[in-house]
Amino acid sequence: MIRRQRLAAGVCAVLAALTAGIAFPVGAVADETEQAAPKVELVLDVSGSMRTADIDGGTRMAAAKQAFNEVLDATPEEVQLGIRTLGANYRGNDRKTGCTDTAQLYPVGPLDRTEAKTAVATLVPTGWTPIGPALQKAAGDFGDGDGTRRIVLISDGEDTCQPLDPCEVAREIAAQGIGLTIDTLGLVPDAKTRDQLSCIADATGGTYTSVQHKEELTDRVGQLVDRAADPVVTPVAIEGAAQCAQAPSLKSGLYTDREEFGQQRWYKVDVDPGQELRASVSVAADRAVNPDYGVLLRAVTTHGREIVRGEAAGNGRTDVISTGLRYPKAESDDDTATAETVCLQVTNSYSAAAGVKTSPGLPLELTVDVVDGPSRASDVASFGLGRGWWLLGALVLTGFVAGLLWGWVSRWRVAVWRTN
Repeated sequence: MIRRQRLAAGVCAVLAALTAGIAFPVGAVADETEQAAPKVELVLDVSGSMRTADIDGGTRMAAAKQAFNEVLDATPEEVQLGIRTLGANYRGNDRKTGCTDTAQLYPVGPLDRTEAKTAVATLVPTGWTPIGPALQKAAGDFGDGDGTRRIVLISDGEDTCQPLDPCEVAREIAAQGIGLTIDTLGLVPDAKTRDQLSCIADATGGTYTSVQHKEELTDRVGQLVDRAADPVVTPVAIEGAAQCAQAPSLKSGLYTDREEFGQQRWYKVDVDPGQELRASVSVAADRAVNPDYGVLLRAVTTHGREIVRGEAAGNGRTDVISTGLRYPKAESDDDTATAETVCLQVTNSYSAAAGVKTSPGLPLELTVDVVDGPSRASDVASFGLGRGWWLLGALVLTGFVAGLLWGWVSRWRVAVWRTN
């Protein structure tokens, strides 16, 4: 079931990209070989609660070890990977000592799979849950230099070392401007744990995922490690508005936000004459939702007139739904023509299942790309088809001829049947 969900989610994302027609500059790809090696650190909770046996009949620690082994085997060669633990060494009851219990199990660098697996195999659930201190240390494990930096935190409970709030630690990391993203995975569907891990991820533009099965855990950790190797832009955390007039102005880029169930979020993009706006949005169900839902992406004028829209629907078999749109603004002979402000409206029709908390909102990822577009009014009128008009005409003609032939054959067969 999970594999079908992932496959369906991937198909939705591909369709959204094709619908939006997003094409990143060739120069960005050409510079890929010049970028610094992507770095990932897996931060694993090894506190005493990881001994609990509630994941597919085994302990949470066993599930984490299996996921790590499979992910280490599949880690791309170009990724420099490290492993840090929290709560792995101190067995006592002294809070002060327990809240310093975080250590780097394997340094961030070129991966020796055998050495890393051996280190993971020695882990035994032990102590406290110092998430905040672990994140502080992990941020310094990457050293200097550029390139993608990503922390993947796996935990089964709340931080036990307050008042050092791990969410505040994540905000401080984001404020440093070092381009570090923190993704979090929760091993139990506990509301307090979910809220804390969601807050940590949101602070750095990362993602939160609740996992309750070994296969889910392996797949998600693998996806996040692979994402670090992709030449993609780290999402920028933004906050959409309830109306276009108060919406944040966006440039080309990748953005992340949270949207409440059934809520509308507004954003603004300036499009110059001769440019084309391409946008796509994905909204993920990171908790149990009712079946039959949809996502609507509208481009409207500042006065509320709809320009173009994209929409998609789901039936409960996918955990993310995506759609996209394109809006070209034709060249003008008027030298005084100015940019047009286009309002982007994102609406979802998700509804929470019984007993499921609706806050925080659902993760939303918005891609905006403003590129050189068609320069003639006729191109604008037919955008999305281009030279495909001849194919559309051929298909229409073929359908018409096929309909005539089928009708003639059907009448002939009826006449023969009556004769006999």
